[in-house]
Amino acid sequence: MGERIPFVKMNGLGNAIIVADMRGRADVITAEAAVALAHPQAVPFDQIMEVRDAAGPGRDFDMRILNADGSLAQACGNGTRCVVEWLHGQDGRDKYTFRTDGGILTTWRRNDGTVTVDMGVPRFGWDQIPLAEEFADTTGIELQIGPIDAPVLHTPAVANIGNPHAVFFVDRDVDSYELDRFGPLLENHPIFPERANTTVANVLARDHLRIRVWERGAGLTLACGSAACAALVCAVRKELTDRKATVTLPGGDMEIEWNDDNRILMTGPTAYEFSGALDPQTGAFEREAATGAAERAL
Repeated sequence: MGERIPFVKMNGLGNAIIVADMRGRADVITAEAAVALAHPQAVPFDQIMEVRDAAGPGRDFDMRILNADGSLAQACGNGTRCVVEWLHGQDGRDKYTFRTDGGILTTWRRNDGTVTVDMGVPRFGWDQIPLAEEFADTTGIELQIGPIDAPVLHTPAVANIGNPHAVFFVDRDVDSYELDRFGPLLENHPIFPERANTTVANVLARDHLRIRVWERGAGLTLACGSAACAALVCAVRKELTDRKATVTLPGGDMEIEWNDDNRILMTGPTAYEFSGALDPQTGAFEREAATGAAERAL
């Protein structure tokens, strides 16, 4: 058994996050350890955020992100917000810059305790998402679930927000769709060579959307920051909403803005649950008491 590393279990609007302190280490959390931790009797999570020393200039830290199935994720907005709150508890800073497989993320903590993440510039080209075949217009691609003459879901807008997203705009309550049934099929559809996050979105007003998300590698989640961003930018491209809106997820609300500089700003709260230590090779862990202010620095 290797040397255990400290972790904090947090959530961003219910999006279950493990923040793992990998600073000063060269090893990584294995896919096997991630799968073991995700077991319902262990520390169920949607993403693990490995916080690592910066391997180059231009950022404060690097992050490696694992999904619950052990696969790697390029970005996780809710997880990044949790990392910011955790780091703030250690050093009191309000601004951090991170490098992920999806690029550079700039973040800042607001006076009200919420955290904003600059999720970068969205990409809409079929080869940037990526798709397995060319589509000139990615505001609605040829894809459907259900009978040809009466599809349940069809013609999603697609975008890359650090990872691939397919957004189905619907007229009914998003809870009326069996996303737990359709999600796995859409995540692994051949049109998405790197798999995709699937969102069902209902536009309630020009400044308000409600969504549910099947997250690639994690399944149904209470919240997904990059999916909320994808829903907003896809809605704007389809002229359904303004460029700033509240996005309501099962876990709560977050504020998304696609600003005039073509960058997406995501703002929302975070919450601590507990802390502990884990073996990065096996996923064996020890859980400590509920996290208090004195424990936040680990």
